[in-house]
Amino acid sequence: MPEAPKQKPHSIEEAIATGAKWLNAKGINDARLTCEWLASSLLKVNRTQIAFKEEPTEGFLNGFRSGLCRLADGEPVQYVIGEWDFRCLTLTTDKRALIPRPETEQLVELVFSEKRLWENGGPLLYDVGTGSGAIAISLAYERPKCKVVAVDIEEKALSLAVENAEKCKVMDRISFVHGRNCADAKPGTIDAVISNPPYIASKVVDALPRLIRDFEPRTALDGGDDGLDVYRSLVCDAAIALKRGGFVFFEIGDEQGDAVATLLEEAGFTEIKIFSDFAGKTRFAKGRID
Repeated sequence: MPEAPKQKPHSIEEAIATGAKWLNAKGINDARLTCEWLASSLLKVNRTQIAFKEEPTEGFLNGFRSGLCRLADGEPVQYVIGEWDFRCLTLTTDKRALIPRPETEQLVELVFSEKRLWENGGPLLYDVGTGSGAIAISLAYERPKCKVVAVDIEEKALSLAVENAEKCKVMDRISFVHGRNCADAKPGTIDAVISNPPYIASKVVDALPRLIRDFEPRTALDGGDDGLDVYRSLVCDAAIALKRGGFVFFEIGDEQGDAVATLLEEAGFTEIKIFSDFAGKTRFAKGRID
């Protein structure tokens, strides 16, 4: 592991500036911003509230240097600081699950925007491939009347989701299931299936940036030869488990819109729509079962 700068800075600003210069030399992107995130985590303040002129304590410097070493080794800042914001929540983050991303926040918003889903108050929602629990916990936290089932094939990921649900005080509204697809759901019982599954083609995973490829769990990234393996099984399972008029909401890859739409159509879904994210990339799919 790289060795961080040892000279003692006179201010937090100097520590951040020195750290950013060092990370830049190591080829780390957004080094200044990353150092500010690390510093704000150690100081337990918002990044905009950092007292840059203050003299750093020895405890701060020890934690800062340790974090710099991990960052220089390529580890994502979200794992280094151990938490990350998702919508209105702050979730624990580590190597057990993918880092929550802004695109997935949009997926949750897409679920909230479907008014028919919320007409009767408390729908039953399945979050398939829950990972850190970001989707399931946001649904339960922002819509307390709904019932959520969080499913994942990885027990380690499921344990992280449970920890986050406890942290966000929504354990009473979420059931956690170790399994695949809609797991233990009976036919015709679910109001909506929401999923951000692994959708990257296997050969593409190997070419991802190191901070993703070497640190985030491959099982949450690798979607098989064409990235569509999980969709093929999940779409069929959801078509059986959903109530008449129930919905699916998927996060998808930029070039997968037509393929996912075809899978949904072949399984009997209607009102199929493909949506773009804020960057203009194809990112979401929605369908309704008749």
